[in-house]
Amino acid sequence: MRLLQAEELFRKVLEGGSKTKAARLLGLDVGSKYVGLAVSDEKNRIALPLSVLSRTKTNINLMADDFKTLASKYSLAGFVVGYPFNLHGQHSPDAVQVRLLAGELCKTGKLDDLCYTYWDENFTSKCVEALLHPLNLKNRDEAKTITDKFAAVCILQGYLDNMNRKFRPAGKSEA
Repeated sequence: MRLLQAEELFRKVLEGGSKTKAARLLGLDVGSKYVGLAVSDEKNRIALPLSVLSRTKTNINLMADDFKTLASKYSLAGFVVGYPFNLHGQHSPDAVQVRLLAGELCKTGKLDDLCYTYWDENFTSKCVEALLHPLNLKNRDEAKTITDKFAAVCILQGYLDNMNRKFRPAGKSEA
């Protein structure tokens, strides 16, 4: 896995893929227990909820295998990893676990053909929690995994919206 600037990853996505399948992106909301996942649609305009992976100190190889399978299934070009910046744009203390996970995945060597970028995840989980609150979910674990999955959607959608504004000006039709 190779770290790229946000714009560089999106250029790679636009140039990548094959004639039959477009390159797509996977959004990650990294937590201490779970990693929420979202995948972009084939036009890289909409983020869709996918699943949640359990995260432990001993399952990094299994996670890498899962990511490799997802990369093949969805023609992934890379990952958009939620990164907790503080309100001043600096790294927050929670950023350590995000960098740790990325580093551990890199060390497995199983994802060397993929790239990743970091994207600001400020308030994504809080927004999702506020949206889910009226549903009054009783099962705490279920509520947490739903929150993580949809936080990944928020992270990826924010990235897609920003990159599409930069690289696909309004009024320009797609082929």
